[in-house]
Amino acid sequence: MFNFENLDVWQKAIDFADLVYNHTRHFPADKRFGLTNQMRRAAVSISSNIAEGTSRKSQIDFARFLEIATGSVFEVVSQSFIGRRQGFLAEEGFRALYSAADEIGRMLSGLRKSLIST
Repeated sequence: MFNFENLDVWQKAIDFADLVYNHTRHFPADKRFGLTNQMRRAAVSISSNIAEGTSRKSQIDFARFLEIATGSVFEVVSQSFIGRRQGFLAEEGFRALYSAADEIGRMLSGLRKSLIST
């Protein structure tokens, strides 16, 4: 077992990627290489950066990867607004993504703070 698998935030990030995939599944086919792909790549990037960060030798390096993961969370939120405004993402789906993103963002922030304060 890899050490990142024990992190609650990594597990939540994997769940979040599933959520993004599920909610973008019904986006129009002509958006598959645009907004759909962007949202999915950003969502996958969150757990990937958490995992990669755990392999770093210093807590400062790990914290930097958590910062990058946070940026990916923000990307998905911004892209979710666009999806909702364009009518691709229902209000219920938007709220689910927004809520999950908020939770992950808070978890990443707390973990990052704990790393840089020690």
